[in-house]
Amino acid sequence: MNEKKKLSLGKVWCFAIGQFGWSIQSALISNFLVNYYQPGKETIDAGQTVFIPQGLVIFGILTILGAITWFGRIFDAVTDPWIASKSDRCKSKDGRRIPFMRLAAIPFALATVLTFWSPINGESWINAAFLFVMLTLFYLFMTMYCTPYNALIPELGTDQKTRMAISTSISFTFIAGMAVAYTAPMVWGMLEGMVGDRVLAIRITFTIMSLIGLICMFVPVFTIKEKDYVTARPSESTALKSLAATFRNKDFRIFVASDIVYFLGITMFQTAMLYFVTALLKLDESMSTIYFVGMTALSVLFYPLVSKLTPKFGKKKLILIAFCIFTLAFAYTACLGSFLPIPAEIQGYILCVLAAPAMAIFGILPQAVVADIAECDEIKTKENRSGMFYAARTFSMKMGQAVAMLLVTSLGTIQQETGLGYRIIAIAAAAVCVLGGLLFLMYNEKKVYATILQPKAEE
Repeated sequence: MNEKKKLSLGKVWCFAIGQFGWSIQSALISNFLVNYYQPGKETIDAGQTVFIPQGLVIFGILTILGAITWFGRIFDAVTDPWIASKSDRCKSKDGRRIPFMRLAAIPFALATVLTFWSPINGESWINAAFLFVMLTLFYLFMTMYCTPYNALIPELGTDQKTRMAISTSISFTFIAGMAVAYTAPMVWGMLEGMVGDRVLAIRITFTIMSLIGLICMFVPVFTIKEKDYVTARPSESTALKSLAATFRNKDFRIFVASDIVYFLGITMFQTAMLYFVTALLKLDESMSTIYFVGMTALSVLFYPLVSKLTPKFGKKKLILIAFCIFTLAFAYTACLGSFLPIPAEIQGYILCVLAAPAMAIFGILPQAVVADIAECDEIKTKENRSGMFYAARTFSMKMGQAVAMLLVTSLGTIQQETGLGYRIIAIAAAAVCVLGGLLFLMYNEKKVYATILQPKAEE
């Protein structure tokens, strides 16, 4: 058997650029979909068209947007194990992961753009049906790209040093991609003056950004020859058997439970961020760009510190600290506005400083934790199911996001004129972070490390 190459630093960054691409697409949906289709009074006054029926029109407790996004996320979560199994069992000459990424990139970007391109220029159930179809396709193709992409992390990172390099680089490009997406309000604000229409300006902005994302998603596809670096051992298990075997891992079950709660909290916060700025702080929506970019840029400054502290303290302790930081930041968010005797703009900057360290920790370490668990499991079972581990982790992310979308779209309707619903959202996000930290306390990091290091010690 030919010896496989070790991933060079240049190839690490080629791989990471793919994450930059798909994070742009993802951030456009996660950060602007709700504000676009369920606009608050401030956004409507700014010229936003209402495209779908508003209010709690489904059983009197759900909005149309909440139901659509919930279904999209559940569909997305259900398809994860199926795509992961297909990828794990793939016997293509180009490897198990790259062929899926190549196939999914274009429809992924196209679905992102079309999600915001309602066919009727006004409130209509036709627009709701169109949104349902496009958002479902968006989640399908995102799964087809991201699940195989994430499965490559432990396969390309064959040692802890390379794995941390990959985790750090993809965390940086993920944050960078989100930061680019966060500039959208500023970009469409400038374009609006040129085209004379807010909705058209938004659509042009998202089209440009999605094209940039598409180009970046193709970088790892065409610069990394998977079989040069990965010894492909296709799994023979079916999707259900592989998923069941994955969840038999106790430490992974603990991680997933904590991860679901984390994504519930962070998605509630990120989705409602525009409302926090416009409804609570009473600032122009363009300020959300400054806060989003400032928060992500500041978090990047903590990356070297996180990488330096991880070998000394371990991933578990740092993640627990991050849960505590987010709890404090979200509780502070609930008090934004007239509750605090501080100028509104300064309140926003304080939030950026509070949240940044936790963003850095969660940006780097959870992916590395999954890689550790997957390697530990492979040593015990002699079967490589890394694709299924990352699919299951993505499943937890999407379950948390699905519930978050339901809560944000429903709670946000409570006393919109006073912003009470948005404060409730922030309090709920803080509460679930406390729960996430308590769950993660049960993760046995020492046992996982000992299993990984044992074969190396024997050699």
